Amino acid sequence: MKFGLSGNPGVISNGYAYTVVVFICVYVAAFAWSWGPLGWLVPSEIFPLEVRSTAQSITVSVNMIITFVIAQIFTAMLCHLKFGLFICFAVCVIVMSIVIYKLLPETKGVPIEEMTTVWRNHPHWSKYFYEDDAKFETNKSIVIGILLSLFLVFILRLA
Repeated sequence: MKFGLSGNPGVISNGYAYTVVVFICVYVAAFAWSWGPLGWLVPSEIFPLEVRSTAQSITVSVNMIITFVIAQIFTAMLCHLKFGLFICFAVCVIVMSIVIYKLLPETKGVPIEEMTTVWRNHPHWSKYFYEDDAKFETNKSIVIGILLSLFLVFILRLA
């Protein structure tokens, strides 16, 4: 079996074609039940109430822009990288999983009013908070949330 490096796969049997379609359907279903909704769910949970609507609108806008860009360049990337494009996507999913595991705090059962405390107590993000800047805690929480959600949206669109 060829990997399609020449761009001409030749004759493909019906069984092989059906298998590819089944794998694509399984991938789409798995993504829709796992990573897919996170680009919408996580930003709605990590921002304080004061800026939630503004931050969510920024996240949605970036999501739409990145989706548009990837849709525009996908065909060109597929023509040049062939099956390597999907290896690139697999690497993006691995990197995304590691970054999310390390940088995204658990928000289960945390009220929105307490999100600044969650950011302040997180092993990585806590170094951006100081004892004497209580009035800036919400602002730092907002900036951290926006940066993390924009990264999440960008990587999810690549996957």
